[in-house]
Amino acid sequence: QVQLVESGGGLVQPGGSLRLSCAASGFHFSVYAMRWFRQAPGKERESVAAITSASDTTNYADSVKRRFTISRDNTKNTVYLQMNSLKPEDTAVYYCNVPILVGGKSIVDYWGQGTQVTVSS
Repeated sequence: QVQLVESGGGLVQPGGSLRLSCAASGFHFSVYAMRWFRQAPGKERESVAAITSASDTTNYADSVKRRFTISRDNTKNTVYLQMNSLKPEDTAVYYCNVPILVGGKSIVDYWGQGTQVTVSS
């Protein structure tokens, strides 16, 4: 069974930093792209960052470019999100995600439980 467990969230002041981790299990982690999403109260869930299986390509939402860095360690089955220069608008629940093609026909999104990030004075 696919399992994604996020950690590292918390309360931080504007301008501060946090490092989120997502521990993955139940699938061949090293061959799948991984993504981070976030969702604030009253807002739609949005994609924040993505990384390919070998870390050769990364992608970021415009709102977090130059501030967030996604990375992964395939020996540890873990994906990270380093968040610097945090702003109040970064406040959200952050989710780890992996899309997996099942039966060669359907893509199934798997999600972690989320970790809360609050940026406030």
